[in-house]
Amino acid sequence: MENIIVLMKRIQLFEFEDFSWFPFWLRTCMTNLIMVLHRMMGIGDVLADLIANILKKQGLSQIVDLGSGSGGAMPEVLKIVQKTPGLENVELVMTDLYPNPEVAKKYNQNGSDKISYLETPVDATKIADAPEGLKTMVNSFHHMPPAAARKILESCQQNGQPLLIYELAENKMSLLLWWVLLPISLLILMIMVLFMTPFVKPLTWQQLVFTYLIPIIPICYAWDGQASMPRIYAFKDIDVLLEGLHSDDYVWEKGHAKKKNGKKTGTYLMGLPNS
Repeated sequence: MENIIVLMKRIQLFEFEDFSWFPFWLRTCMTNLIMVLHRMMGIGDVLADLIANILKKQGLSQIVDLGSGSGGAMPEVLKIVQKTPGLENVELVMTDLYPNPEVAKKYNQNGSDKISYLETPVDATKIADAPEGLKTMVNSFHHMPPAAARKILESCQQNGQPLLIYELAENKMSLLLWWVLLPISLLILMIMVLFMTPFVKPLTWQQLVFTYLIPIIPICYAWDGQASMPRIYAFKDIDVLLEGLHSDDYVWEKGHAKKKNGKKTGTYLMGLPNS
């Protein structure tokens, strides 16, 4: 794998959310903003359509989200999936390599919503240790370096587990242009945070204070948002990761996720056992 990384368009920049010392409350505030962006862009419906089709095709009734962190998009996506005839009883199990006890308690205290958060660590590169069901990675695959990304794909195929990877954006801008536009892009994102914050639910005092009085959240959100762009695996990078994995027993598919009107909204990589 080390020999082919140089063939990739993707580069490994840092994001604040990657660091273990990054405060949990600040991570949650940034996740809240991402959720607002998802609602504004209609990402929930796009993801729900992809997931519902896989669940029906594979005859599954459980979604296992990998790298759930502080919750992310999947709880809202589940509500949309459950509106699909025949999928009313679909359950969601959220997992993480470093599960947070507070988040787990939040989601596990209400059993009626069919959402749970596994309190024991789940390593996405060892998918056999995860619960059964459709594995999802939403806006998290780009955090994985190539060696780990390859292991995730290999593990899912070797264990015959269905996988859906979704990224909100597409890595198609040249790196030089990305650097040139970076100052303007950061400023735009920081301004966006000021307008998005009132739509955060629940709106906490930390979200307000560290947005409008001490602008830590806008700065961190803007950098992570921009740093994620060149970290996303472009379609050609995906081809590199999939080298040698194609078989008759397991089918890989990549493409643009689309709204019902045909508008492209992010990209996906899907791996399904061929039954």
